[in-house]
Amino acid sequence: MTRTLLICKPDAVERGLVGEILGRLERKGLRIVAAELRLIDADLARRHYHEHAEKPFFAPLIEFITRSPSLVAVLDGPPGTWAILRSLMGATDPTKAAPGTIRGDLAIDSTENLVHGSDSEDSAAAEIALFFPGPGA
Repeated sequence: MTRTLLICKPDAVERGLVGEILGRLERKGLRIVAAELRLIDADLARRHYHEHAEKPFFAPLIEFITRSPSLVAVLDGPPGTWAILRSLMGATDPTKAAPGTIRGDLAIDSTENLVHGSDSEDSAAAEIALFFPGPGA
């Protein structure tokens, strides 16, 4: 089994969509092994999104992810779990996301697109360690 990180972002929590999102993932066969509703502080947000630091959307992204609680979770599944999650999430821009995906069915715009998922096995390991330091996750 392999693990990946999921973040149900503030818009997902605010709109009451966390149960719908988690249900879709569980029906696919992914298992939640750690989860926490938390307010992501600016320091953690900057470390998480460090690769976007020089991009014009960085400051608004940090403001968005820190505005209210997110559900941060570790998912377990078969090899390539990160890719399975990314497929279920759909394209970043909801207008381009396929029907049947989380973003295609539920997201409203590309800046508030409900979910984050690790984009590789290496990213998953680093992101899990960032959000769930120590043994267990």
